[in-house]
Amino acid sequence: MRIAVVTPYYQEPREYLERNLASIRDQTYPADHILVADGFAQDWLDDEPLRHLRLDRGHADYGNTPRAVGAILAASEGYDAICFLDADNWYSPEHVESCLQTLIDTGADYVHTLRNLVREDGSVMPLGIGEDVTGRHVDTNCYCLSRGAFHTLSRWALMPKQMSSLGDRFYLQSLRKERLTDAGTGRKTVNYLCTWAPMYRAIGEQPPAFAKEYIDGQAVGHWLAGLDARERVVASRLSGLPI
Repeated sequence: MRIAVVTPYYQEPREYLERNLASIRDQTYPADHILVADGFAQDWLDDEPLRHLRLDRGHADYGNTPRAVGAILAASEGYDAICFLDADNWYSPEHVESCLQTLIDTGADYVHTLRNLVREDGSVMPLGIGEDVTGRHVDTNCYCLSRGAFHTLSRWALMPKQMSSLGDRFYLQSLRKERLTDAGTGRKTVNYLCTWAPMYRAIGEQPPAFAKEYIDGQAVGHWLAGLDARERVVASRLSGLPI
């Protein structure tokens, strides 16, 4: 089976990208890596053993547009499964193999994994996210989609920009609305660089300079509440959700 890993990137430091790339090279099951620059392409990536796509401008939607571009390209080129990995994160060596084995064993439309919250130096934080474990939330980096879910890939780019801050939540809702089958590996094979200041405070640590406060979900709710009937129909079609 041919597996593609799609990484959108913006202005992340080179050392982040190098760690990301190394984690794909070190997979126990080989995967092809597709990087998509959301503007601000880094030329050194052209010399790496991967696909490097360049969008000529940023899209300010949390990587959703470059993610969709890379994923739709992979689907068009006949890949059997597609994983996502944001530029500041990295996989454990067995990530792709465990996802693939779960897809084979279950025949699911998509698979989800679990994640470690990690500091910039790679150390794991003594903190978990309950909704990840219960399945109420699946982080973008934790998806592995089979061909049975490829028809949903465009939703990352088509959902209205006002929804993009909570894009992975809306995407999961759309998969479940369609009753696509899913399975979990039960393994923490995604290393997620924690950029949320409240999580550092929760374990008594000073947040690093790059950390930010939680996204205000109420802003999305206010936008939804202001849509007229026609706008709701269009937003529903674009996102795959009843709105």
